[in-house]
Amino acid sequence: MKAVVITKYGGPEVLQLEEVEDPTPGADEVLIKVAATALNRADTVQRKGAYPPPKGSSPYPGLEASGTILALGSSLSPGSPWNVGDEVCALLSGGGYAEKVAVPVGQLLPVPPGVSLRDAAALPEVVCTVWSTVFMMSHLSPGESFLIHGGSSGIGTFAIQISKYLGIKVFVTAGSEEKLEACKNLGADVCINYKTEDFVARVKEETGGKGVDVILDNMGGSYFQRNLDSLSVDGRLFIIGFQGGPTAEVNLSPMLAKRLTVQAAGLRGRSIENKAKIVEEVKKNVWPAIAARKLKPIVFKTFPLAEAAEAHRLMESSSHIGKILLIP
Repeated sequence: MKAVVITKYGGPEVLQLEEVEDPTPGADEVLIKVAATALNRADTVQRKGAYPPPKGSSPYPGLEASGTILALGSSLSPGSPWNVGDEVCALLSGGGYAEKVAVPVGQLLPVPPGVSLRDAAALPEVVCTVWSTVFMMSHLSPGESFLIHGGSSGIGTFAIQISKYLGIKVFVTAGSEEKLEACKNLGADVCINYKTEDFVARVKEETGGKGVDVILDNMGGSYFQRNLDSLSVDGRLFIIGFQGGPTAEVNLSPMLAKRLTVQAAGLRGRSIENKAKIVEEVKKNVWPAIAARKLKPIVFKTFPLAEAAEAHRLMESSSHIGKILLIP
């Protein structure tokens, strides 16, 4: 098969499409013919050498994919619950930038009704990330308020939709009026341009000084203090990225005064069992809303697999809204 290989660590130009061996599915895995894969920020970090794949995972980038089942692992029986020929999307620990990928059976999801096989590739990583962090761990609940940094990202565009669907007041930050308009069109209640406004002041203004209940943060160190200052009593901060660096000098007194909770987690390094649990929760809680056309994948642009470098340049320019797909 063909796969995108990181020939050495560096810029987008190090991504090359090469002929490689087909993956062999393990006993509890299926082999998928990839219809599409989606970019994630983690892919760009891996390309630079700072985010190696977990032990035993594919060396190729790509944390989600959609496609058709080609083969079942030796311990899997047809129809339990998957068959060769089924159209699926999958959460991966790597290997999506390829024509075929092997994936543990517990990380498969059916393509939701009304979503194309191609666009389904934009769902697994963002949906599982948002559901596991914001809802399973931070327990965001109907009637609460929620601040999403990077509201126009793949994560952000889904987080807005699921939160509004569940009756939550949504605040977002983004860096342009075009991005804020896109967030507003998806249902965001309060849209803040972080380049021209102080999001702490705006959050306080919009909440009568109370602050928001939950924050989903992809910035890390550079936003840490301001996030603490933006939370309400019993507020929860969840960190999923370090685009603003991993370190900060911080005044911790708001944590004590407001009984704040700070958590951080990635998805890729979790155990197969933990990922399967998240996927099952997503299938139960989110897939029906997608099937009912209440939520949808937001796809900005597609590229052929051979143009992975160009797709990475677009992602790192931060000029996109939603997801970027690669098509084998």
